[in-house]
Amino acid sequence: MTLIEDAKKGKTPPEVEAVARKEGVDPAALTRLVARGRVVIPRNARRDIRPTGIGETLTTKVNLNIGSSRGVADPAAEVEKAVVAMEAGADTVMDLSTGGDLDEMRRKILKAVEIPVGTVPIYQAEVAGDLTSQGLFDALERQAKDGVDFVTVHVGVNLNSFERLKRSHRIMGVVSRGGSLTLKYMSETGEENPYYAEFDHLLEIAREHELTLSLGDGLRPGCIEDASDRAKYMEFIMLGELVDRARRAGVQAMVEGPGHVPADEIETSVKAMKYVTDGAPLYLLGPIVTDVAPGYDHITAAIGGVIAGMSGADFLCATTPSEHLDLPTKEDIFEGTIVTRIAAHAADLAKAGVKDRARLWDRKMAAARRDLDWPSQFDLAINPAIAREIRHRRGVEVDTCTMCNELCAIRLAREAMEREAEKATRKTKEREG
Repeated sequence: MTLIEDAKKGKTPPEVEAVARKEGVDPAALTRLVARGRVVIPRNARRDIRPTGIGETLTTKVNLNIGSSRGVADPAAEVEKAVVAMEAGADTVMDLSTGGDLDEMRRKILKAVEIPVGTVPIYQAEVAGDLTSQGLFDALERQAKDGVDFVTVHVGVNLNSFERLKRSHRIMGVVSRGGSLTLKYMSETGEENPYYAEFDHLLEIAREHELTLSLGDGLRPGCIEDASDRAKYMEFIMLGELVDRARRAGVQAMVEGPGHVPADEIETSVKAMKYVTDGAPLYLLGPIVTDVAPGYDHITAAIGGVIAGMSGADFLCATTPSEHLDLPTKEDIFEGTIVTRIAAHAADLAKAGVKDRARLWDRKMAAARRDLDWPSQFDLAINPAIAREIRHRRGVEVDTCTMCNELCAIRLAREAMEREAEKATRKTKEREG
């Protein structure tokens, strides 16, 4: 029995119990959401990891992409990045390696972290020079046997959606690497995308290994001008149909989304995706809200991530300052993780079913600031190390911040209130006397 099948029978698996405790939600209610496919808990049957829930009523989660390229392939560096992402608070990591020994890279990453790990099997098929139907399924099965917890499969990129793409007026065309490789296969062979044509076989493999499917957005817009076109929405309609098939097969599935989207189109996009996929957990890259900030796309994506999370997105894929420019360093990985966690929490503060729990954290920080309790402020900070560093970098030790010093608004206001309270007390005693 798979996790979703146990949940459909009313059982509450240990993973669901663990997520419910962590999130502060009712285990029975969470079990029902897992049964309906509105929450997924990625975990390969071969791995023992910290359970992470993604979906309705749960906090917005953060993924961090790592992985080598053909130009830069250092397994030790990618493992270090995975650990850095986990230590910075990422909920999952994805190994997108396309250079070096992919099997070695993946297996080392799986051993190094205690959080769910995802991959994109079509990359391995291409790197192996076996971009065939058999090669695609061999790569999927090889990664599932290694213990990968979730995989991106671009099943919405098929001959039907390819036609919509050819009729579009996109500037950037296709920016998804997996999407473009799928187009390459269909163009060269004239045949259907194997993952789509043989989706039932894909489900058999996923079911055997308790593999969560991340139905990829191979036609996501790669620039603001291409956002919200027919090709994108055609893909989402197909993904909605495939989500239904996965749920019926007892396989957990989530859906990936764009991409580059202007701020005023994000809410519509998220709600439409949620609607056509019957509330499947939604995994977004960004969305990136402007094309003109290379070097700062961790920020442009975070802006979009807040809006998307408020609108119902469940899972944000972090971008780093290196997005569109270079393979990220471990410092980029850390920065991208922290900034995306900020976006996820900001979204949770306004998200129905989550905001009351999320605001407890901010309430504790407010109390610590009120009391000028610096140790508690550092402990509550999303990045305690940087908070401590900035606080102490001038070497001036006062109980206020060095911006205000003796003109600290909190202290002055508190003293004024205390004087008023003393006046009121004296007046009361005078009347009584």
